[in-house]
Amino acid sequence: MAGLAVVVALASGASQWWRSHLAGSLGEQLVALARPGDIQMLSSTTCVYCTAARRWLTDQQVPFGECFIERDADCAARYQAMGARGTPTLLVRGQVQLGFSPQQVLDGLQARR
Repeated sequence: MAGLAVVVALASGASQWWRSHLAGSLGEQLVALARPGDIQMLSSTTCVYCTAARRWLTDQQVPFGECFIERDADCAARYQAMGARGTPTLLVRGQVQLGFSPQQVLDGLQARR
């Protein structure tokens, strides 16, 4: 039983290290490609996914802009005009992306160099 606990602990630790490694690598790639204005996030003040995306982008030092649909009339109008269905909604060099995925943002930046 103790052996199984050690194996589970090692697997869990390795999994956490791998996720951290991938996040750092994606963050470095995004920092290298993103310029101010390339990534805009339309957020809601109550959106936990927006908070997680904001935290990740900030921790990785990726330049991005953000507006809140409840606080900013222009933001709300852009959100409605694009027919967005949820938050966060990102504009990556003009391309609309629903939800936050570092890989999807990277793909958007690479596609529109």
